Amino acid sequence: MGGMNPTDIPPVLVTGATGRVGRVVIDRLLDAGVPVRALTRRAEAAATLPAQVEVFTGDLTVPESLDPALRGAGAVFLVWTAPPRTAAAVVDRLAAHVRRVVFLSSPHRTPHPFFQQPNPMAVLHADIERLIAATGLESTILRPGMFASNALAWWAPAIRAGETVRWPYGTAESAPVDDRDIAAVAARTLHRSGYAGGDYVLTGPESLTQAAQVDVIGDVLGRRIAYEEMTPDAFRSPWEGTPAGPAVDMLLAAWSAAVGQPAYLTTTVADILGTAPRTFRQWAADHATAFTEGSA
Repeated sequence: MGGMNPTDIPPVLVTGATGRVGRVVIDRLLDAGVPVRALTRRAEAAATLPAQVEVFTGDLTVPESLDPALRGAGAVFLVWTAPPRTAAAVVDRLAAHVRRVVFLSSPHRTPHPFFQQPNPMAVLHADIERLIAATGLESTILRPGMFASNALAWWAPAIRAGETVRWPYGTAESAPVDDRDIAAVAARTLHRSGYAGGDYVLTGPESLTQAAQVDVIGDVLGRRIAYEEMTPDAFRSPWEGTPAGPAVDMLLAAWSAAVGQPAYLTTTVADILGTAPRTFRQWAADHATAFTEGSA
């Protein structure tokens, strides 16, 4: 393989390759002329990837399955989508094969009440960060705040059905960041030097209440979307006793803590990319069809 690439840039391995950030990271790396490898758990999931991507089947819960994908790679984009048990063994394997890792973490160190609630995912992220730091790998930590695309899971079903959006803590503010901006920052830090040791909180450019975000979507669609405040208990009850229960509790605690405070904002996306981050309105306009009737 080595002689086939005239630039001899070592390939970047993207984990979470078919996910909402990983999939765009692949496109951005290819645009920059960087060879890409994709790690997927199931080979058929790779059917949606560009033809020039080299696909490897592997699983974070089976650390040795990563070896073929890591051999000869220069950097890894790590999205942890597995239980924590194998994290140490996976990070050891990364350190044995590659020089650089960019880890998609969360803003659990950020001094804002929204990010300071007890959160099992934050505990896992902090552990993986410690493991990475202990290896001496060149690392960059990316900490996106609230994803703009959460609106698809949260509000699109009601909006498509023409129903009232019922949601708790409508006055809680966040700064939704566009997945494409997260991916562009990840790609830049994976293939350009100067970002080793970087620790970046990524946010959108503005603080918006949840109710205001629903209003923005309505504006983009050209219709008013009714919004009704829901009690935290009513929101929680369908999830009680399910695997999603702890995540729902964490969200409710975070929104509760965020009421009455502007969201935490950074200029990191602009600082790294040289272009302003996309606004929530831009994100909604680009995804308008997902909120209109009949779309999946």
